[in-house]
Amino acid sequence: MVALLERDGYIKSEKVKRAFELVDRANFVPEDKRPYAYFDEPLPIGHAQTISAPSMVAIMLELLEIEEDNKILEVGTGSGYNACLMACMGAEVISVERIPALRDFARKNMEKCPCKDKVRIFLGDGSMGYKAEAPYDRIIVTCGAPDIPPPLIEQLKVGGILIIPIGGTFFQELYVVKKKEKGIEKRIWGDVAFVPLIGKYGHRWT
Repeated sequence: MVALLERDGYIKSEKVKRAFELVDRANFVPEDKRPYAYFDEPLPIGHAQTISAPSMVAIMLELLEIEEDNKILEVGTGSGYNACLMACMGAEVISVERIPALRDFARKNMEKCPCKDKVRIFLGDGSMGYKAEAPYDRIIVTCGAPDIPPPLIEQLKVGGILIIPIGGTFFQELYVVKKKEKGIEKRIWGDVAFVPLIGKYGHRWT
């Protein structure tokens, strides 16, 4: 899987490659989905949620430009795979999940993460960020939002990077947002499809 992601240009840096080599995706999918763990496709993890395709995960991690000892907020823990990868890139990860069963699933999966001590998972409305641990060097949102939630900009350090899918409940555009001394700078990477962000600054409950 890693070799194919590198060959196809999704993995560009050694630090992202090393994290993918350290973290076994099979440990972060339901047992009945393990035969498909190394396919480059999203997989259901229950509760109408998915684990993203490895290529999409790699794209977002490369765009995030993670540096050693960055403090990262992740909105949407899911199965914990992405949080584990970021931790194995040297980051301290604060991850917020709205679904209690998935929070518990991710915490269980994290026991097999080589860098588990660098990840903390909390239950809450991720569209509000996680103010108790702010500010953050990086913020990654793994679900589609109607717009950039203001609390995420507030909790991002100046010079920090936010990666977020923005659009409807099915299809979005992936934005790379950099916080400046005055305002933010935005660019669009391309079209993506994520489950919707649900919360105060997300989509309505469905």
